[in-house]
Amino acid sequence: MLSRRHFLGALAASSAALAAGCTAHRLRPSTTAPTITSLPPVELGVIPPPHPGVPSTIVHGPAGTRQVAWTVDDGIDPGCVASYVAFAQRSATSLTFNPNGYLAVNWQPHAPVLRDLIAAGQVQIGNHTFSHPNLLTLSDQAVADEIERNETWIENTFGVTARPWLRPPYGYHDDRTDAIAGELGYTKIMMWNGSFGDSTPISSTQLLGLAIQYLEPGTIMIGHANYPTIEPLFGQILGIIHQRGLEPVTLDQMFGTSRAVG
Repeated sequence: MLSRRHFLGALAASSAALAAGCTAHRLRPSTTAPTITSLPPVELGVIPPPHPGVPSTIVHGPAGTRQVAWTVDDGIDPGCVASYVAFAQRSATSLTFNPNGYLAVNWQPHAPVLRDLIAAGQVQIGNHTFSHPNLLTLSDQAVADEIERNETWIENTFGVTARPWLRPPYGYHDDRTDAIAGELGYTKIMMWNGSFGDSTPISSTQLLGLAIQYLEPGTIMIGHANYPTIEPLFGQILGIIHQRGLEPVTLDQMFGTSRAVG
């Protein structure tokens, strides 16, 4: 059962928008594994081994920070994935992508660009599991398989580890799933305290309103590369961030973690 502590963490902002961080309305995962083309690792050295430990749940940034972490999950819409990558390139905005490996066909075309941005420290890749299941419903082995399968795909595709950051699908996790993640080196459970509300279709007015509401110092903002609504709003969202004197960063930058350490 989802612990009270973690349930409250997942709903830190206590609003419907945050509860909509991920959605059950999604594409059916393919029954066959996608074809993966391995590329040489980016210039970050050898991918480090796992460092098992006791996981902590991260809901918001450190006290006193002016930083915000813009995180992007899933990748159902190939056009939205492409738009996010192009936005990262032209704006130099730091982003943390949390893709699912079953959507590899939508991410694979952008791997070379993303690898360069990862090497530059502008983009980070987190683990969001391979097929986006509710981890609370799975056996211990199935939880581990979901995390490890996505880690393998991330390493082969982007040349880095996603450790120590895991975003559990739907924000559903408990002490059992956290312990399994921790044994695999995923010691940072990535939650959020702000949302664009776009895991399901949403209007431009609604999305921009949520951006205005939640983009504040220390916000870990959750978005999704699932629908095109956000694409014409990138400039306005970045304007809000700059007008408020906020600094967009990856979670590595916000918390001092590193792809080279894992």
